[in-house]
Amino acid sequence: MKPRFRWFRAVLVLIVIIVGGSSITGWWLLAGSRAQLDGRQSLAGLQHPVTISRDALGTATITGQSRDDVAYALGYVHAQERFFPMDLMRRLAAGELSELVGPAALNTDINHRRQRLRAVAETAYAALPADQKHTLDMYRDGVNAGLAHLREKPWEYLLLGTQPKPWRSEDTMLVIGAMYLDLNGDGLNQRELHIAQMHAVLPGTLVDFLISPDPNWEAPLKGDVSPSPAVPDADVYDLRRVNAPSGTAKLAHVATSPIDVAYPGSNSFALAGNLTHSGAAILANDMHLTLRVPDIWFRARLRYPDPSAPHGQRDAVGVTLPGTPALVVGSNGQIAWGFTNSYGDWMDWVRVLRDPHDSSRYKVPEGWATIEKHDEVIDIKGAPPHHLDVEDTRWGPILTQDTDGTPLALAWIGNRPHGYNLALMQLEHATSVSSALDLAPTLGMPPQNFLVADSAGHIGWSIASNSIPLRSGFDPQLPADWSQPNTGWTGWAVPSQYPRIEDPADGRLWTANNRTVGGDDFALLGNSGQDIGARAQQIRDDLHARADFGPGNTLDIQLDDHALFLTRWQQLLQQTLSGLDDPALNQLRQLTASWRNEAAADSVDYRLVHAFREEVHKLVLAPFAVQIQQRFPDFEWPGPGDQEAAVWAMIQQQPANLLDPSYHDWRALLLQAARNVADTLGKQPGGLAARTWGEVNHADINHPLSRALPAFVAHFLNMPNDELPGDHNMPRVAAPAFGASERLDVAPGHESDGILEMPGGQSDNPLSPFYGAGHEDWVKGRPTPLMPGSDRYTLTLEPASG
Repeated sequence: MKPRFRWFRAVLVLIVIIVGGSSITGWWLLAGSRAQLDGRQSLAGLQHPVTISRDALGTATITGQSRDDVAYALGYVHAQERFFPMDLMRRLAAGELSELVGPAALNTDINHRRQRLRAVAETAYAALPADQKHTLDMYRDGVNAGLAHLREKPWEYLLLGTQPKPWRSEDTMLVIGAMYLDLNGDGLNQRELHIAQMHAVLPGTLVDFLISPDPNWEAPLKGDVSPSPAVPDADVYDLRRVNAPSGTAKLAHVATSPIDVAYPGSNSFALAGNLTHSGAAILANDMHLTLRVPDIWFRARLRYPDPSAPHGQRDAVGVTLPGTPALVVGSNGQIAWGFTNSYGDWMDWVRVLRDPHDSSRYKVPEGWATIEKHDEVIDIKGAPPHHLDVEDTRWGPILTQDTDGTPLALAWIGNRPHGYNLALMQLEHATSVSSALDLAPTLGMPPQNFLVADSAGHIGWSIASNSIPLRSGFDPQLPADWSQPNTGWTGWAVPSQYPRIEDPADGRLWTANNRTVGGDDFALLGNSGQDIGARAQQIRDDLHARADFGPGNTLDIQLDDHALFLTRWQQLLQQTLSGLDDPALNQLRQLTASWRNEAAADSVDYRLVHAFREEVHKLVLAPFAVQIQQRFPDFEWPGPGDQEAAVWAMIQQQPANLLDPSYHDWRALLLQAARNVADTLGKQPGGLAARTWGEVNHADINHPLSRALPAFVAHFLNMPNDELPGDHNMPRVAAPAFGASERLDVAPGHESDGILEMPGGQSDNPLSPFYGAGHEDWVKGRPTPLMPGSDRYTLTLEPASG
């Protein structure tokens, strides 16, 4: 053999050895960060042995002799299966992501660090009752024990070249803080800023019309629907006399933000026992959040002694939130409970009037106060630290400025320690709807619609939170001066002020992020962009369509993808296109003439009508948005759903004064919207006939680090790119990376018939048997049992001797 060929063969063998060795090393390290599923572990901190059994989905059944030991074991399991996602949540809230992932996270950290939630969490923990502190300390010790007993640190830290930091008790408060951020608009209150921008440019009457609620779709639990929006006449505002920039129609695509964007939300509904197969009430809950791998929730069953439980043994099952010791949503055999985001008004902008002679002081009712200044240091992996100057007032941090340049501080329940505690865990011990509703005003969590069903057939609703602010002397939709006496937040609502419904006459309750109440109750809760109500209305009507339910029937409602909301838009499109002789528009008319009335993945008609509505909204609102953007370039339309009523009213009444002067009449605008759809979608491969809903509505459910990895590796980390049925304004909410983070259907006392679907799987380790487990059932809408299946693995945790 010639020397050069021997050399080539040697190099090839060396490459194979290196690649093979690297693969083996990588597998060894990855396998080393898998959770221990079988065997025994001796651990300091436990009082008694705890068993952790897992079924094929990875549902953890934790059986102990006290809730303290169960909290410790739950922390152990969370750390072994989910420590990296837990770490991301605490870092997200604290503004500490850059320390882990580098400069790419700096802007996020800056936005969140201004809230100083680490300090809020520390203060909240210090103020907790002794028993709640003890629970958090037990959970903390379990988390750190679980992390320490992995042979290798979680694989994400190997990839990032960093070390995981131990869990601290107050970190659970930060996880709650992360939920405040997610459910309260990232703590930015952009909606009210944009409403203030509208008022600074347009007449108040016109602004009220443009963001008016839509009574056609409202479905409150009590109280009347809103009045129909009144279209302003030419004396109020006339676009024909406004000095609008030329080419307004061309600016339509950039003048308004997309409609129907993903807002954290949920569906929840309950049926009284006289309407169910078992006689027990039924609860259904699907919480709509950003979807990821693994899912935000962790399936668990918790068993421990409890004198208030049947036979003295508590057996609670549902989903936990890694980073906290609580069962967030589930059933305890006597009650089942679930949540939907309330979209009440939980934040306000306060005008900070600085002393003209001393900018470090600001005006308060009793005179002047000093602005607190904080030097927040953001550590950045691979770069020097970033110093952030935070100015804080008694109302909250100064974050932005009003339309006239006045500094604005944000009063937000999420940056008040008052709003954090572990009272949610008391729901595990509640024995009836009434006792559960009594707990609602004590729960330190983002304010949620709280639905409860019990084994005796009762159902109820209230708001779950200890932080409903009482307001006085100002309009909560706009920035206000709180330096005047008796103006601002004057305290917190007491239990007697909380709206509450127990055992409604028709035996049905429903919430879907919509307005739930009217009158004084609505004035108390406020509105931070509540859902238009189409989802809630469709659920309400589905609930009234029959009088005999089981968990499978409520799952059918959760999976309802009928397109009732878009039906009037399909009819409008057909009316607009009738009598035309235009090949492109004729095809659009033909493809939408037969209305399947569902957001199915293979639906072309739904995709085209959906796009038509989007275009009409842009064209109708463009002249108003452009006027505002001339002065405030960052303006976006307040949402969600805050434009539908006005747009539909204008289309129906066709006021000439509110029509973009670029069009000679309203039909011309509608035709332009249709042409935009035909032109944009028709030019894509296959033309209009190939434009299915699933083409744009397909799963994009990924591991947080997959984007940093080669595509072939990311492919194995992410969930399949399935086409998904469903959309925002129907019960089956689905978007590429957004939708039902779980679907729960259960009658308490009959948990064996219950259903719990989850996307994204139970574990974050790709070598785990639970990675992605159950995801396909979620995609297909196949009922997955709530109760764990037969044990596949059993791990026993034992107290360390001595």
